[in-house]
Amino acid sequence: MSSVPTPPQDLPRTAGELRAAGHHPISVREEIRRNLLAALSDGRDPWPGILGFDTTVLPQLERALIAGHDVVLLGERGQGKTRLLRALPALLDEWTPVIAGSELGEHPLAPITPASRRRAAELGDDLPVLWRHRTERYTEKLATPDTSVGDLVGDVDPVKVAEGRALGDPETIHYGLVPRAHRGVLALNELPDLAERIQVALLNVMEERDVQVRGYTLRLPLDVLVVATANPEDYTNRGRIITPLKDRFGAEIRTHYPSTIEAEIAVVRQEAHLVAEVGDPLLEVLARFVRHLREAPSVDQRSGVSARFAIAAAETVAASAMRRAALTGERPAIARPVDLEAVPAVLRGKLEFEAGEEGGENELLTHLLRRSLADTAAAHLSGVNLRPLVDVVADGHPVATGERVTSRELLMALPELPVLHEVARRLGVSPGDPPGRIAAAVELALETLYLTRRIGKDVVDDRVVYRP
Repeated sequence: MSSVPTPPQDLPRTAGELRAAGHHPISVREEIRRNLLAALSDGRDPWPGILGFDTTVLPQLERALIAGHDVVLLGERGQGKTRLLRALPALLDEWTPVIAGSELGEHPLAPITPASRRRAAELGDDLPVLWRHRTERYTEKLATPDTSVGDLVGDVDPVKVAEGRALGDPETIHYGLVPRAHRGVLALNELPDLAERIQVALLNVMEERDVQVRGYTLRLPLDVLVVATANPEDYTNRGRIITPLKDRFGAEIRTHYPSTIEAEIAVVRQEAHLVAEVGDPLLEVLARFVRHLREAPSVDQRSGVSARFAIAAAETVAASAMRRAALTGERPAIARPVDLEAVPAVLRGKLEFEAGEEGGENELLTHLLRRSLADTAAAHLSGVNLRPLVDVVADGHPVATGERVTSRELLMALPELPVLHEVARRLGVSPGDPPGRIAAAVELALETLYLTRRIGKDVVDDRVVYRP
């Protein structure tokens, strides 16, 4: 995790200096609204790294933030909900003043706890000021069934009571995550997983902005933007968002998976940590594969097919290429269609299948992967006459591939053919590229011929041999 930057030295260090500089406290909602509108007016992207939501989710979220609404993002797993929430701190001011030593990060000119008000009254303009970076003003909590009211709101601190303070003293309270998110953003992931009685504890916080702990009613004017994520209620059986709490969110925004192949590829390219080169044609195969899975009746669509599936698939293909390079000594490691074979077996457990589909998962995944490869080939090689390649294979030039076959060996099994140059060009490969890229294009063409039953293939000594 990146360290917090050091604040500039010329910032005010006391409440008096802050007041003399003309600083006025503003709410976190106004802060976000002001910075979001400035970004939109200047043509800057307020959401760097957020892909596929430009015309759907982001305009809705921007309207909600400009309106000052608390927001819940509703969508299946792996749709980028958490990533979107984690982009919100970038809309806060880079630095904001807080009372040095205050539990809740209160503004020096607007303290809210009894302790901070007392210090402000005693010290006046000498009240010490620290500066907090915007990354420190984002609090994220994964809602789990064992989360307590004390975790979120607060509880009596027995240590403070033992020190001699009266049990009715408000300063005996140890504040929970919600008050500690004062003047910032509080993100609650998987909100329906909170027990209903815990959700009830949030009602006053979100509406009246006060805190109630074991009979205490503290009128703390909390300044918190509450954002949450949830899966659709027809998917998660672990709980639901109670109606009064849903009513307190000003906006409910539906997220979705990438709507185009290009967006799906862009997400994978951005998020995947690839240990070897995986070309765009293979990423397109994986993107189409994921989209076919999202339409397959055998796959439980209520749980969704996460974008993380495509990311993990790309990382698996890259790992397969790296392993193959280690076995053959070929450098650099570049993925070829043969590396796609590793995907179904490795990633089958990331999917939920409908009842009655047990035992046929591998066959389904293999079928859809081949279909995705055929679709990709059709998109790029449409109109290319592959007959010369069929004739060469049928004329005594079987071609072998596999984890122990180098790219040079694959290419040397074929004579010089103009059609191979056209295939490479269509797939974005140049003549001067490494053999691995050229071999990946040739192998995709061979696999296309096999899928269209124009040539066959056998497994011989752990090698896949394309034959007449």
